[in-house]
Amino acid sequence: MTSEVLYRKWRPRKLSEVVGQDSVTQTLRRSVATGRMAHAYLLCGPRGTGKTSTARILAKAINCLSAVDGEPDNECDPCIAINEGRALDLIEIDAASNRGIDDIRNLREKVHYAPNEARYKVYIIDEAHMLTLESFNALLKTLE
Repeated sequence: MTSEVLYRKWRPRKLSEVVGQDSVTQTLRRSVATGRMAHAYLLCGPRGTGKTSTARILAKAINCLSAVDGEPDNECDPCIAINEGRALDLIEIDAASNRGIDDIRNLREKVHYAPNEARYKVYIIDEAHMLTLESFNALLKTLE
């Protein structure tokens, strides 16, 4: 019997499974389904509201080879790679640990590289509120 920690076992794998964020997930699903995605999204809220999970699902949805109504199928290679944490084109950065200006400058250089396997390269900056003021300013230029 394999053991799996509860937060991974019950983490949502589709936007429709995210609890308590119906308007947000509906908007994101519509954006994916119509192909009208913004180049950046800011997900904010209290701890445990599904920000990181939603960002990962969105990364799957935009890279899914057979998404239906803006939802990832969780069966194609990009979806499986993201679910297993081995997707080369999904880069998650912990801004609490990598908060300096040099970390953001390094990120700014990398965003110009094309994706390796997936359709889009996705960067998730977790705990972005922990960045220094200089880092925020450097990141702002990239997000604009």
